Amino acid sequence: MILVKDIVKSFDGTTVLDHISTELRDGQVNMIIGQSGSGKTVMMKSIIGLHRIDSGRIEYDGRNLPDMNEREMRMLHREVGMLFQGAALFDSLTVLENVMFPLEMFSDQSKEQMTERARFCLKRVNMPERSYNLMPSEISGGMQKRVAIARAISLNPKYLFCDEPNSGLDPKTSLVIDQLIHEITEEYGICTIVNSHDMNSIMEIGDHIVFLLSGKLEWEGSRHEIFHADSAALNDFVFASQLYKKVKAANEY
Repeated sequence: MILVKDIVKSFDGTTVLDHISTELRDGQVNMIIGQSGSGKTVMMKSIIGLHRIDSGRIEYDGRNLPDMNEREMRMLHREVGMLFQGAALFDSLTVLENVMFPLEMFSDQSKEQMTERARFCLKRVNMPERSYNLMPSEISGGMQKRVAIARAISLNPKYLFCDEPNSGLDPKTSLVIDQLIHEITEEYGICTIVNSHDMNSIMEIGDHIVFLLSGKLEWEGSRHEIFHADSAALNDFVFASQLYKKVKAANEY
């Protein structure tokens, strides 16, 4: 669990995160949503530690991030998996080598053990064995995202951060990636944090949703509770399209 308590973050005198508190839960997909400029990217980067907050607490199972020294930060990073927006695979490494990379950096396993773990992770995300020795440029965008997920879970993380995981994918592939993230989160009890503006993802896998508005926490709840939210700003954001307006109307009866 990650506890975010009363955090504030400013840039050049402008407050971007204004006393935000929330609880990001294990075994759930915790989604941070909001319009451009709402502060959702800054919030995710602050939770990871890429931005140092001005005040407040960010507790990883009781360990306060702002108080950690360099050694403690390194230990924490071993517990964190990252799924970047564009997959961010290494072009010069094969699929299998990409997944092995974190293991080579942060584990003391033998080459045989690392290979076995990487193969297990690739199998878990349904990558065909014939693809293991291919280069990233030789596989589709959806398969690249699968490989990126396999790499993100290779160290068996307690916390998984996903930045716009469906960026650049078609709707059908996006659904597959969403379900994969949700399955892995539940299966391994991971605290997963997703930064997204994809309404399909929000409705499909949003176990816990944090909606930011102008740097403040405007609303939080589940994808089921979102249909009955009393926030006009949230409704305008989530149900902007005619399709989702009809979906909301159907759920109100």
